[in-house]
Amino acid sequence: MADTVIDLRSDTVTKPSPEMRRAMAEAEVGDDVFLEDPTINRLQDRAAHIFGREAALFVPSGSMGNLTCIIAQTRPGQEIICEEAGHVYNYEMASMSAIAGVLPRIVTGQDGILSWETISKAIRPKIYYRPQTALISLENTHNMAGGTVYPTKLALEICDKAHDLGIPVHLDGARIFNAATYLGEDVAEMTKKFDSVQFCLSKGLGAPVGSLIVGSRVFIERCRSIRKMLGGGMRQAGVLAAAGLVALEKGPRRLQIDHDNAKFLATQLAGIPGITLDPAKVQTNIVIFDLKKSGSSSADFLQALAKRNVLAVPVDNERVRMVAHLDVDRTGIETAANSVREVLKR
Repeated sequence: MADTVIDLRSDTVTKPSPEMRRAMAEAEVGDDVFLEDPTINRLQDRAAHIFGREAALFVPSGSMGNLTCIIAQTRPGQEIICEEAGHVYNYEMASMSAIAGVLPRIVTGQDGILSWETISKAIRPKIYYRPQTALISLENTHNMAGGTVYPTKLALEICDKAHDLGIPVHLDGARIFNAATYLGEDVAEMTKKFDSVQFCLSKGLGAPVGSLIVGSRVFIERCRSIRKMLGGGMRQAGVLAAAGLVALEKGPRRLQIDHDNAKFLATQLAGIPGITLDPAKVQTNIVIFDLKKSGSSSADFLQALAKRNVLAVPVDNERVRMVAHLDVDRTGIETAANSVREVLKR
């Protein structure tokens, strides 16, 4: 047990469950580029049903899913409004500019959550020599704001007002099932007015790889062509989709455990001298805390913590992120909190 590593860097570090491994080993497969993989087709049909959409598309990653949706709804020289700490802006290799040829127009949200008032001020006027607003992208939950959740009423209001101006809205819903768990709502109802939705199977839901895009049948057919252009057309990938089916059916049911563990972790950390953290702001499975008062940098703190077999990631030079997930139970969370306490006592 002394050598057990408690890995809180992300909910992407989870290992496939025995049920997933069996499903992968027994998966019925075909060539998905020819639309002949039955397991991928089942996964796509199931995702479309859950989200109340006409169709869905399996993609290798959330980043490819977001980029595919961006390309499908913009053209080079246009702009996308997105939040300054958002994943699509900070952690996807500037693909919207490098590949889609569009510019990010950055706005600041309250704990990552944008209001229509903030968004509307960033929409470009209809002047021919100005780059035009082609798309609005929201993130729910918001990763680097600490897993914060959009109230459904607000999100749908943003969609309505954007549509009044002829602007589509994309949802980076990598952790949308965490948001649904927090709100006690259905993902189909929460996302019904978004023009495109991308969500991940490989985060809190526990699959080893994969994301899905959901939308109209016409939109998904457009995305299928773009996915191929980006190198995302896979062959006998039903072995991956099989794990995704298990994740999609079983994963959402247990997310409250992760939320409870994150809240417990936040409460423990908030009581440690040198840490600034408000547990009341922890809504889902992500905990971000500030080390400024401790006098330690994130890098030094994380190095010392790793020597105690606890892993986390820096947000910046003063802040650290920890993410609760299915591979770390309450005992592991307690051990992690105690290790933080020991490091900051030095």
